[in-house]
Amino acid sequence: MPISRFVEYEDAPPEVRAVYDDIMASRKVDWVNNFWKALAQHPPTLKRTWESVKEVMAEGALDPLTKEMIYVAVSVTNGCEYCINSHTAAARRGGMTPAMHAELMAVVGMANETNALVTGYQVELDDKLYKAAREA
Repeated sequence: MPISRFVEYEDAPPEVRAVYDDIMASRKVDWVNNFWKALAQHPPTLKRTWESVKEVMAEGALDPLTKEMIYVAVSVTNGCEYCINSHTAAARRGGMTPAMHAELMAVVGMANETNALVTGYQVELDDKLYKAAREA
C-alpha cells in the first residue's frame, strides 16, 4: 500500500495533466501508471523526472530495446519490483523474446554473483585490466 495518495488524471492540475498527456502520447497508451501518479504530488519532480526519462531512453548510440533491457537488469539488481515489471513490459513491447529475457536474467545473476565475490575477496584491480578498459 502506498504511503501517500496518487494524483489521478481527473483530479490533476493543468501542469500535471500536460505531463500525463505527454506520457500517454509518447508511450502510445491510454493510461498513466502509478509511478507517475505518485510523483505528481510534486509537479516539478514529475516534470523533471519525465523529461529525464524521455531524454535518457530515446534512441541514441544504444537502441531503445537495449536501454530497456539494461533498465530491467539494474532494477533486478536493486530489487525494484515496480521497475522490473514496467521495463520488462516495455522491453517485450520493443521485441525482447522469452529467450532474450532468460539470457538477460542469466547475465544479471552472474554479474551479481561475481561482483559479490570480488567484493568479498577484496580483489585488487590488475594494472593490465585497468589499462585495457581505458584503451580506445
